[in-house]
Amino acid sequence: MDLTNYITQTARAAKDAYFLLSTASTTQKNHVLSLIANGIVANSKSILEANQRDMECAYEKGLDTSLLERLKLTEKNIQTMAEGVLQVMALADPVGEMGEFRTLPSGITLGKMRVPLGVIGMIYESRPNVTLDAAILCLKSGNSCVLRGGSEAINSNKAIATVITTALQEAKLPETAVSLITETDRAGVDVLLQLPQFIDVIIPRGGKGLVQRVNEKARIPVIKHLDGICHVYIDADADAVMAVNIAMNAKTSRYGTCNTMETLLVHQSRAAELLPILQQQYADKGVELRGCSKTKQILQDKVCAATEADWSTEYLAPILAIKVVLDINDAIDHINYYGSHHTDSIVTNNYVNSQLFLRAVDSSSVMVNASTRFADGFEYGLGAEIGISTDKIHVRGPVGLQGLTSQKWIVLGHGEVRV
Repeated sequence: MDLTNYITQTARAAKDAYFLLSTASTTQKNHVLSLIANGIVANSKSILEANQRDMECAYEKGLDTSLLERLKLTEKNIQTMAEGVLQVMALADPVGEMGEFRTLPSGITLGKMRVPLGVIGMIYESRPNVTLDAAILCLKSGNSCVLRGGSEAINSNKAIATVITTALQEAKLPETAVSLITETDRAGVDVLLQLPQFIDVIIPRGGKGLVQRVNEKARIPVIKHLDGICHVYIDADADAVMAVNIAMNAKTSRYGTCNTMETLLVHQSRAAELLPILQQQYADKGVELRGCSKTKQILQDKVCAATEADWSTEYLAPILAIKVVLDINDAIDHINYYGSHHTDSIVTNNYVNSQLFLRAVDSSSVMVNASTRFADGFEYGLGAEIGISTDKIHVRGPVGLQGLTSQKWIVLGHGEVRV
């Protein structure tokens, strides 16, 4: 099979499907989602068997623990995936929404209509659930999609894609509205990135290397984030119990996610009080600490010395960098310089400081008195997310249904002509 021709024809078919899907009614789209949800449950055995084959190959290849964790599916995962489909079904359909109407002196009425983006190219690693999440979000938002998962999950992805294709056929919607690239040759990614005539947006989900490669080679707009270097700042006016709980949850609830805290910042007036408490609790969880000189003075041999590189590292592991800061402005400066513009949180009972932090921190999600782990499409009520964007155009943060749409101007006239 000629790889370039195969991917080009797949993208062309997705574009043709988009023109049909973009005018589908909410009822039609919800019907196919219902069929997909039922199909995922009905075919759970075959999906899990396919996933087991992927897991066996992954173990043989010696993939690291974080990749294995993302790759593995269980009965619980299958049930959660099916529930996620139903949640997206229940969300309001953004396509066709009209608003911002106003009548101009010329007599025309001007407004905006929300429309799909077109064809979404999704390039991702490990997580087979992304095959489902991307498909259902694209379908509900009227977009078609071309999915290119990693070779390590090819059997799982094929099994899930078969369920989706069957549902599209039964719902009498174009089956090429969701297309899985089954060729795992990495050269196929480069081909996909060079098809702006068929693909409207590329969304990469995976490691930093994948995202950098996509960003460098794409001739198509990319919705992306490279790193999740997230911070929690404990302010001078923080509640101690709250601060400890948030700092622990943000780091230890899961280590391998992009919304996990990688650097803890502590106001100098609270460091001697809170750092020994946190050190003991992190030690109980097996977390290695790397601290600045002031942190070392307080915790001594219980913390390693942090290097300059630690402040800009996404560990995705039980490792945490800690810095004692002079004040809130010092914390904000550190976050904006070293952070990845993903998610950052302040713990404080000082209203003025909380508002300053919200305004000044340049990240896609900024929080007050909450764990960074909430930066997630499901937790934000989006049903699911197709990715998290740290860009500023055209969408920022978790990307759900509305993030997969754009707007066009609409003009309603009564025979007006321009003078």
